Amino acid sequence: MTETVFKNARIVLEDSVISGSVQIRDGKIADISEGSVQTGEDFEGDYLIPGLVELHTDHLETHYSPRPGVRWNPTAAIQAHDAQIASSGITTVFDCLRMGSDEDGGFEHGEMRDMADAIQTAEREGRLRSEHLIHLRCEVSADNVLEHFADFENDSHVRLVSLMDHAPGQRQFQTMDQYIFYYQKKRGLTDEAFKIFIDKRVAESQRNSTPHRLAIAKHCAERGITVASHDDATLEHVDEAIENGVKLAEFPTSFEAAAASHKAGMSVLMGAPNVVRGKSHSGNIAARDLAARDVLDVLSSDYVPLSLLYAPFILADEVDGISLPKAIAMVTSTPARTAGLGDRGRIATGLRADLVRVHREAGVPVSRAVWRQGRRVA
Repeated sequence: MTETVFKNARIVLEDSVISGSVQIRDGKIADISEGSVQTGEDFEGDYLIPGLVELHTDHLETHYSPRPGVRWNPTAAIQAHDAQIASSGITTVFDCLRMGSDEDGGFEHGEMRDMADAIQTAEREGRLRSEHLIHLRCEVSADNVLEHFADFENDSHVRLVSLMDHAPGQRQFQTMDQYIFYYQKKRGLTDEAFKIFIDKRVAESQRNSTPHRLAIAKHCAERGITVASHDDATLEHVDEAIENGVKLAEFPTSFEAAAASHKAGMSVLMGAPNVVRGKSHSGNIAARDLAARDVLDVLSSDYVPLSLLYAPFILADEVDGISLPKAIAMVTSTPARTAGLGDRGRIATGLRADLVRVHREAGVPVSRAVWRQGRRVA
């Protein structure tokens, strides 16, 4: 039996912050008490929060493919990614793997399967600090998305699947201004070449999106995998999500879609970088606005791991009606519950001792120590 005590901590519970101590025994939380105790690791008034649960990060891709056309050693990429994830306080991470190739730098068939195998091998070899699960990002408009998806049909690490369509006129790209920036200006396409590109993407979307969306949603329902929608913009998109059994609404692009998703019982997810910056990088609705209207449920670090620790403190500081426990729940208990992980995400007796010591007086918080199942990993 192993036992650890943390004392003199500001403990962030689901509905309050208390000063006291937490006892860990055999990787689980054994006791929580207010007041002072004589022995234990002294937190000196630092916060103790649950380990963060990250549902959507594209960060692994930047390590695996750090430059266009460059592929890094998968194990080295995973270890670099994992180190940054853990040091940011994230103890459970859903690594996004892209399904379906398109002109936006998609990966070849088999690459993502190789990456998943490398993650699982690294896990068995004890290389990883955080627990890594898989989130398949399925570009339903792509001709080959089902072929890519078939590589994961029996993979128990797959716990989340998102259905996305990045064709022009769809969801994130309701207007052409951002699409032109993303695809024409960044690629240096002539007007003629850009028109050919658009026509091809629109035709793919019209041909593939509905049958691929239905096929993937059906498979997930049969296997009990959480399904996410992506960039919903209209009430019609939300109705479609409801029909597909969606539990998580990722990055809705309008307040109308976010509010309808929230009302339908979906967890509404927005980017923590959006909170930190105060706006969306693609010109859509600001996450702080959704928080102020009480329709924001989950935050994701997306492309900046540390933002997942920073954003809740900003919300608690700056948004009326958002307490620190409520903000911390957006990165701990709510994402855990949405993904069916009932053994973590809260500081409560009997749950996993996934915990983070956070020092913060003002500004950017500092992760001083991280424990996963009672073992210090950062």
